Amino acid sequence: MKNELLEKIINCLEDKKAIDIKTMEIKEDTTLADYFVVASGTSNTHIKALADNVEIELKQQDIYPNKIEGYNTATWILMDYGDIVVHIFTKQERENYNLEELWEKTKKNI
Repeated sequence: MKNELLEKIINCLEDKKAIDIKTMEIKEDTTLADYFVVASGTSNTHIKALADNVEIELKQQDIYPNKIEGYNTATWILMDYGDIVVHIFTKQERENYNLEELWEKTKKNI
C-alpha cells in the first residue's frame, strides 16, 4: 500500500508533466529507503522544474528533504525524503544508470 507522502510526490511530478514515473518498493531489499520514485524530464530546465515543484509543494506542508543532490548539473537530481528517494533523470542518464533494471535484478538474485 502506498503512503501519503509517496502519493504527494507522484502528484507533484505529474503536475509538471514528468515522463514515465515509476515507483519501486525496495524496503524488503535495503535499508536505504522504502521506495524509489524514478521519473524523467525533457531537458535540464524541465528536470529542475520537476524537482522545484516537489520541494516547494512539500515545504508548504512542512516536509523537507534530508538532502538534494545533482541540482546544479540537472541530469540526475536525487531528492532524499528519508523513506522515499526521488530520482529525476534526463532520458540519457536514466537509460545509462537504468535503476529499474538494476533493482529488478537485485530482487531476483536475493
